[in-house]
Amino acid sequence: MGLLNKIFGGSSEPKEEKVLPWIALNDLNQLEEINVKSKAKTQVIFKHSTRCGISRMVINHFIEAYNFSEDDLDLYFLDILNYRNISNEVSYKFQVIHESPQLLVISNGEVVEHASHGAINDVSLEEYI
Repeated sequence: MGLLNKIFGGSSEPKEEKVLPWIALNDLNQLEEINVKSKAKTQVIFKHSTRCGISRMVINHFIEAYNFSEDDLDLYFLDILNYRNISNEVSYKFQVIHESPQLLVISNGEVVEHASHGAINDVSLEEYI
């Protein structure tokens, strides 16, 4: 196995997993909080399907590239399989057609950017901080 690791660049060191400052979005009342808080600080909702390979790939890339602190923005995680009613309300409240995975950037009560699938990783969150 050592030879293969040398050839293919593998490492016997376990990779440290990056943890983001996720806020679980699991209550409808949080949507009004997000709306109010967006007047002072950018709010971001990541809608994720835990059973979808594309969603898993996109979230992994998102996590890898994420370099913001809790002071910069609030980052909400919405598990659409367990909280479909909240996902539906997000679509209605913010007038964005549901997709998964999906990223919504909310400022001053409005969605100022949204993307789905691979386009999520093209969103420049820096612009909204």
